[in-house]
Amino acid sequence: MPGSGGPVATFSVWDYVVFAGLILFAAGIGLFQAIRGRKQTSSDEFLLGGRQMTAVPVALSLTASFMSGITVIGTPAESYLYGTPFWLFVFSYTIMSIISAEIFVPLFYRLSITSTYEYLEMRYNKLIRVIGTSMYIAQTALYTGMVIYAPALALNQITGLNLWGVLVATGAVCIIYCTLGGLKAVIWTDVFQMIIMLSGFMAVIARGAVLQGGLGNIWNDSYHGGRLETFSFDPDPLRRHSFWTIVVGGSLMWTSIYSINQSQVQRYISCKTMTQAKLSLYINMVGLWVTVSLAMLSGLTMYSIYKDCDPFTNKDVGATDQLLPYLVMDILADFPGLPGLFVAAAYSGTLSTVSSSINALVAVTVEDFMKPAWPWLTERQLTWINMGMSVFYGGVCIGMAGIASLMGNILQAALSIFGMISGPLLGLYFLGIFFRCVNSTGGLAGLISGLVITLWVGIGAQLYPPLPSKTLRLPLSVEGCIAPEMNETTTMTPLTTILQNTTSKPRPDLADNWYSLSYLYFCPVGIIVTMVTALLVSAVTGGCKQEKTRPELFIGKSDLICYGCRNSDSDDLIKKDPKNIQGLDSPVFSSNEIALKEKDYKEKITKF
Repeated sequence: MPGSGGPVATFSVWDYVVFAGLILFAAGIGLFQAIRGRKQTSSDEFLLGGRQMTAVPVALSLTASFMSGITVIGTPAESYLYGTPFWLFVFSYTIMSIISAEIFVPLFYRLSITSTYEYLEMRYNKLIRVIGTSMYIAQTALYTGMVIYAPALALNQITGLNLWGVLVATGAVCIIYCTLGGLKAVIWTDVFQMIIMLSGFMAVIARGAVLQGGLGNIWNDSYHGGRLETFSFDPDPLRRHSFWTIVVGGSLMWTSIYSINQSQVQRYISCKTMTQAKLSLYINMVGLWVTVSLAMLSGLTMYSIYKDCDPFTNKDVGATDQLLPYLVMDILADFPGLPGLFVAAAYSGTLSTVSSSINALVAVTVEDFMKPAWPWLTERQLTWINMGMSVFYGGVCIGMAGIASLMGNILQAALSIFGMISGPLLGLYFLGIFFRCVNSTGGLAGLISGLVITLWVGIGAQLYPPLPSKTLRLPLSVEGCIAPEMNETTTMTPLTTILQNTTSKPRPDLADNWYSLSYLYFCPVGIIVTMVTALLVSAVTGGCKQEKTRPELFIGKSDLICYGCRNSDSDDLIKKDPKNIQGLDSPVFSSNEIALKEKDYKEKITKF
């Protein structure tokens, strides 16, 4: 009986058929795009889809690429253990979308970049660009390893699928369609995988509602279990999740992901026009709302079923990240194929993120390292290099899964990585686009200072996790379990547990204040330290007086939403060509009209 504890069923033949069929279909999309575009072999076509994508598929890809297997498995567990404060991220997604669409999209379109880190060289110098790119590569490789490993571990223990076999298969599928199909294959595969992910959530919610007698009963159980206390305005920065940590810290953290992270930027700059790129971000915002809401409701459904018999406390599972897969096999095993659909949903999230990461890693490596080093490379040679680098980074990400296996809570660990590394980088971009007085020396000093501080607090928090009084995990019960004895489960022991068990040293003084800082504040801390340090060092070293700065590297009134509405037609024409005005050679325009458009663009630049 669901909710009573004990072992659950494993995969049936039909589950394997559904799972394998959906994953192979995803790989087939990559092969189709490769065959369809076999004559379009330029590097720009491979990395940016020829800059001819439209808003809707790009928006779904934006949503899918960070709604990974970590989200599919980790977010419902978050709701089950801590309640619905995580749902407040819908406000963070809104703020992030506005900042990304109205500030960063116009900047990147005007500069016609392929790698977001090209801006760092334009605004500062080559060294800062190399450091920024290296930080991104390290962050993305570790995050992607976590994305591959964590869902594989959880699903291995519930379904019986071979762990490392699944890891290698996951990487192989991503390598195939990234290598052969490029960005178009990644985007169209993400669209399919997004549909599968949402279908997995819907299957869990629908079946749970039937078992519990309706969504009303699920809501009632969650209310009495304290899971619906969403809004907490406690200003304590050490509290893990509150309105302020999520809306302030979470907004900046997600801004760092969508505004400057190559995996995301590469998608929306592949759109035909700036308007399409902005629209893709706003559609993506709605997609994020839907996804996090379904994930939260899945977690509440799980609590309603297990409110009297917690599988984790009862030792039916070895880690909280296995809770949702356990629930799926518990309530959907009687419907052959549906557990396979859920596993495909989790792996669709994994595949979408891994493919996004591989494609973005290839882009920054080629644009930031190889092209400057070997400018004589032909388009054909670059295309082969792109394919080879896809295979290389696929192998690296699979290898990084071993390191990721030592992390604790996968959802929090994943977001912490972005806060620690992307926070200082976002501060550097804010300085570049808003402060003309910041020079390269100040930017470098700020970036290094911000990174040192965020790594200090982030690693410290991993070694000395906050006490329960700050994390506020909600109570669970095993009173209704039929078999409360320990069941045999195997799990990879988190690094934090290993370190705590192998040392008798007391917690240092910093452990209960500095190291207990909410992980969502890692990004704001990195931004503040970077900006303050850079401004001070720039002031001491003479500001920008010694350097020439290009006006198009800054944000002016023409980029603001109100001004942009009156000039949207001409804005859409500003895209990649040697003059930064792509599209003016279209046969739709006469030579006189082209001259007028060029004049209009030049006038806009002078207004900065």
